[in-house]
Amino acid sequence: MGKKRIVKEGEKKEADGKASANQVSVKKRVDVGVLYVKSTFNNTTLLLNDTKGNTLAWSSSGSLGFKGAKKGTPFAAAKVGETLALKAQVMGMKEISVVVRGVGSGRESSIRGFISKGITLTGVKDVTPVPHNGPRPPKPRRV
Repeated sequence: MGKKRIVKEGEKKEADGKASANQVSVKKRVDVGVLYVKSTFNNTTLLLNDTKGNTLAWSSSGSLGFKGAKKGTPFAAAKVGETLALKAQVMGMKEISVVVRGVGSGRESSIRGFISKGITLTGVKDVTPVPHNGPRPPKPRRV
């Protein structure tokens, strides 16, 4: 029901017309970067910046196709780290420092997945927000 599209040699695209995740257009050559890991109980999000704070690439468990409770697993977080490391290698990144936020199960495994592709890790910083006095207590019960 419509025109059939002929894919030529060297032209690889997904069905919806977007480039696949492994093909990243190289606009910047970056040697040093900062990896922000946001790990919640339900999802893990990785954000790759340069040292000035400009976003280069990002990925999450949900964007890779994991659904429901599987998004918060360490396996999904490791896959997110590996896919983002491939994008970083295309940009020429050699070393990163990591900033971790959150208490989810994907904190460590996402970093391990990123490092497994050969990018050196210079430091890890934990900036998880910790409440100092917590929420307001409930009112006393009236019977």
